[in-house]
Amino acid sequence: IHANKFTIDRHSGVLRIKAGVILDYEKSRTHFVVAVAKDGGGKLRGDNKVFSATTTVTVDVEDVQDTPPMFIGTPYYGYVYEDTLAGSEVLTVVALDGDRGKPNNIHYCIVNGDEGSFEINNTTGAISVIKNPNQLKKEVYELKVQASEVSEEVDSSVYAFATVTIRVVDLNNHPPTFYGENGPQNKFELTMYEHPPEGEILRGLKITVNDSDQGANAKFNLRLVGPGGIFRVVPQTVLNEAQITIIVENSAAIDYEKFKVLTFKLLAIEVNTPEKFSSTADVVIHLLDTNDNVPKFSSDYYIARIPENSPGGSNVVAVTATDPDSGLWGEVKYSIYGTGADLFLIHPSTGIIYTQPWAVLDAEVNSKYNFYVKAEDTDGKYSLAEVFITVLDVNDHSPEFNENIQEKTMIIGSPVKIEAIDQDAEEPNNIVDYSIMQADPANVFDIDQSTGEIKLKSYIRSLDIIHNITKNKDCIWSVVVQAKDRGSPSFSTTAVLKIDITEETLHKGPMAAFLMQTKDNPMKALGVLAGVMGIMVLITIMISTAMFWRNKRSNKIMPVRRIIKKRQVSQTRTVRMEWLKFKRPSNAAEKFVVEDDAKSLQNENSNNNIHVAPVPPTAPIPPPPPALDPRGDTPAWRVPTVSGSLTPKFVNKQMKKKGHGSTHNALVSELKMKFEKRNAAIGEPHI
Repeated sequence: IHANKFTIDRHSGVLRIKAGVILDYEKSRTHFVVAVAKDGGGKLRGDNKVFSATTTVTVDVEDVQDTPPMFIGTPYYGYVYEDTLAGSEVLTVVALDGDRGKPNNIHYCIVNGDEGSFEINNTTGAISVIKNPNQLKKEVYELKVQASEVSEEVDSSVYAFATVTIRVVDLNNHPPTFYGENGPQNKFELTMYEHPPEGEILRGLKITVNDSDQGANAKFNLRLVGPGGIFRVVPQTVLNEAQITIIVENSAAIDYEKFKVLTFKLLAIEVNTPEKFSSTADVVIHLLDTNDNVPKFSSDYYIARIPENSPGGSNVVAVTATDPDSGLWGEVKYSIYGTGADLFLIHPSTGIIYTQPWAVLDAEVNSKYNFYVKAEDTDGKYSLAEVFITVLDVNDHSPEFNENIQEKTMIIGSPVKIEAIDQDAEEPNNIVDYSIMQADPANVFDIDQSTGEIKLKSYIRSLDIIHNITKNKDCIWSVVVQAKDRGSPSFSTTAVLKIDITEETLHKGPMAAFLMQTKDNPMKALGVLAGVMGIMVLITIMISTAMFWRNKRSNKIMPVRRIIKKRQVSQTRTVRMEWLKFKRPSNAAEKFVVEDDAKSLQNENSNNNIHVAPVPPTAPIPPPPPALDPRGDTPAWRVPTVSGSLTPKFVNKQMKKKGHGSTHNALVSELKMKFEKRNAAIGEPHI
């Protein structure tokens, strides 16, 4: 077992860190411990024998925030020349968090030794002279610089110090020189994967720069010459000597597909010397590929056209997607999906889209198809493009006339219209032109080429003129009309049209117009008439059903109109009955009033509870409506109807002795007499 760091329990085998020993991540991140296990020993073939086994235990140390910052490139030397301007940068100190796993930002400050002649940038660590060189009283200044970690989790007392020596000199006779691990070197090479994380240090490059001059003559700037913004060099200003660190600044630009090799020049040039001595070194970075690209289509969408009725398996369009990654990462496979992709297939390697073997494309059914095509690499990275396919219309339909074109009725002065439909989907294949091929007699009709309206020549204004043209007195003429589309090739259809010519009727109103419209189509008139009769029958059935259920629920025979009882006037006990008194109604729903002797009224329906109850008489049939009144201002008088049975409210003993027939006759006679008196009073004819 490791003698300095670890100990192991000889019985349990538990490995422990020795008391007082601390594992330091910054010094050693991994420890290897060899453990030996031995048995108790014994005799084997007469000899004492001890067996043992060994194993190696690897102990990985995890980093924690326990290490203060560390300055890089120490010791620091700076030089101020006599011609240096106040405010000029002398050198830059660099400190990094000692905990490399999770480093914190660094804050710089000068503790002492500057004597008011120098200042430091708290963030960058750049030290500048703030006085003119002739005002500097010392030849050598030693500045104590403090670097502190900036973090809420870290104690502010975690810091480190560095001493910066600044000399005031005026000599310059050595240029900056680059060194590798084996001495002076002017070319440095490194191999790395593309797209490293930003902020990563290129640890494979170990470069040191040195200027043997003293003071300001040994101060120089460092910079990378090449593609900008990809890397940055630290430090950017060096005094005397420093170890150079190159840090990734733009990960996206380190792309294998763009640059397989990145070449830079590392330039060191003196800052404040008249000679401006400088030197350069080449930095060559070889990149390795990763699968960092997604297949990309040549277009975000593809538009294709294919004629309808194309045979199954016809090619439609070829899509193209490329993946710039190398090897298997650059192979692309295609697929399609979406509701519009059912009739199509795609070759997985070539990207050619073609129709299904059984597919039949018909522009009249569907002329537009839209779906997505997917390009995917071996790692499942993919991109999409949209495909729009238009099925081109082919002129494969002839115009077709309506079924009712055989006969038309034409009123002189008004046109008749014919119509033909072309089932093709697009113009001009479905645009129909009309013409008259033959007419008997000829030169009588004109036709509108676009609308199909046929009208008589302008000089034909009456039937008399027509009779002078032809001996055919029934005025039914035959016309051969043609409907022709504008497709290429063009298709046409002809039909024979019989035109019955008549003059405008004198009858006016909706009924006359309807009869004229349906003259050529009598089935339409019969259909309308049947519909009206059906509605009337339905309304009658509904009213009868409602009355039936109403009377059935009440078990009483009641009039439709409400019965109003008047207060009884004191009279002699004479058996009499007042019948219906009709008034001139304001509408068909005028109420009627029944007056009767209150003493003889037992209930609303006059069905008195006596020992021998008479049978209620049947309601009399109302008289027919009177003839129209010749007077224009007086409204016609109508008799309101009453459904149900009317029962007299009082029946005397003499009426009880009579049969049912005599009661009914008396009621009818009395009602008839009332009607006659009423008609005589207003001058209406008698019933």
